[in-house]
Amino acid sequence: MASHRRPKQPSRTRVTVLTATAAAAVALSSQAAHADPKPKKEDVKSEVDKLYEQAEQATEKFNGAKENQEKLQKEVDALQDKVARGQGELNQLRKGLGAVASGQYRSGSIDPSVQLFLSGDPDTYLDKAATLDQLSGKQAEQLKTIADKQRRLAQERAEAAGKIKDLSDTRKALGDKKDEIKGKLAKAQELLNTLTAKEKEALQREEQQKSRSSRGNERPDLGNDVPASQRGAAALSAAASKIGSPYVWGATGPSSFDCSGLTSWAYQQAGQSLPRTSQAQANAGTRIGSQSALKPGDLVLFYGDLHHIGLYAGNGQVLHAPKPGASVRYESINNMPFQFGVRV
Repeated sequence: MASHRRPKQPSRTRVTVLTATAAAAVALSSQAAHADPKPKKEDVKSEVDKLYEQAEQATEKFNGAKENQEKLQKEVDALQDKVARGQGELNQLRKGLGAVASGQYRSGSIDPSVQLFLSGDPDTYLDKAATLDQLSGKQAEQLKTIADKQRRLAQERAEAAGKIKDLSDTRKALGDKKDEIKGKLAKAQELLNTLTAKEKEALQREEQQKSRSSRGNERPDLGNDVPASQRGAAALSAAASKIGSPYVWGATGPSSFDCSGLTSWAYQQAGQSLPRTSQAQANAGTRIGSQSALKPGDLVLFYGDLHHIGLYAGNGQVLHAPKPGASVRYESINNMPFQFGVRV
């Protein structure tokens, strides 16, 4: 006898699971269909250049913090040495007064005012003018000398403590900037790693094309511009001897440089000391407002915050350490937003 039972319907739970699975499959296929395409080489290059520029901005701040740290360290060392010498002098003064008091004690004539001083604070004691009447002229002078020395010593200790706090803050800022630079460079490298081998080669060719004119017989035409000065000419010549040296953030030569590291090193070879950062070097001489007035050896500042600097080489060319991943080279001054020149 045939069965006339109705077929078993799927449970509500099973229907829900199947529906959810189907929905997920549709969502995944939709995502796959609308997934962001692989970034183009031009977009990657643009983003990497932006990160390199940000890393260079952070580098100049790092350089400034490092210079400030070195300055503060010298000041702290000098103050601590001064405090140590002052304490030694104070101890000698106390010892001298103590010897007088001991002699008086042995002869049975110790001045009660001296006795009180030796067990307390001379500054407080000297405030009581009446007590000075009990002292000999020499002892009063010694007490005043000791009190003055104690006051100066307290001021120097407070100043040293303040400098040490500044030094600690500067070291923290230095570490933060170091981390920021490394982070920017790491992110740039991650983006570069998304490119194919062919795309990487194309980017490398573009960089080589920019550097090629800096080498050998293909050196750019620098014209016959008269140098800004003999010292400027010497600085430019020193920088030119470093063409091909790699850009390394925080480096001041002689084998690698960042932008302000190259300019400060070059002028140092010419016998002129420059500040460490591009922003500080912007105030190292007379400002030149127009490109047409620039002469070889002049410093050239770029970008609104002056985070990049190079040396004018003549005929619209600048010699500089461009960015991470590039080497010291000549480049058109128009490749970056010119701000002004500085004649050292």
